[in-house]
Amino acid sequence: MNHLIIGNKNYSSWSLRPWLLLKEKGIEFRETKIALYLEESKQELLNYSPAGKVPVYFYKEIPVWDSLSICETIAEIYPEKHCWPSTFDLRALARSVSAEMHSGFSTIRNTLPMNCRTKMIFHPISTELQFEVDRICEIWRNSLDKSKETGPFLFGDFSIADAMFAPIVLRFNSYGIRVGKSERHYMNTILNLDSVKEWIAEGIQEVEMIEESEIRQNSI
Repeated sequence: MNHLIIGNKNYSSWSLRPWLLLKEKGIEFRETKIALYLEESKQELLNYSPAGKVPVYFYKEIPVWDSLSICETIAEIYPEKHCWPSTFDLRALARSVSAEMHSGFSTIRNTLPMNCRTKMIFHPISTELQFEVDRICEIWRNSLDKSKETGPFLFGDFSIADAMFAPIVLRFNSYGIRVGKSERHYMNTILNLDSVKEWIAEGIQEVEMIEESEIRQNSI
């Protein structure tokens, strides 16, 4: 019934988001992976979505594309899974920061491409990059502070917001980005999820290489 089409696990941050939400909410789904940037990739993707991009989600043969749209659709289909926080004020905040993540942080995306195989200390940190890192940390601290009594995730229980920010956790971990104590604790919470460990392990094992996402400097 649920079918998710994703790209390379080593590189595709957009694919990770709905995949992680489905995994953490215990929703069964079939997974199809299409390696990106190969000669045949675009046509394969167009067979699933008019956008020709990953991820794509099918529910009863109805296609949904775009990571945030997919997550919202999953929340609608499975209200009992509580994909958003339970109170109105926290849902409003969770939706706002998720949308901010979805549409912003272009410097992080362009400077620190997701790469599960990478382990390094990235420098120099430009003013623009540091500004976005600081904003991410502010979001995490504020969200964690509002729900610290109810669970270890941004809004207590795992939600769409955590799925949206998980690729940032992987990026910060790969590039040795310095964060505060509470942000580091949150990162460790995400990195220690069995689902995230599975994604990273399978990403590392992939043989495809996307040169634009391979940054080599000051390796640990």
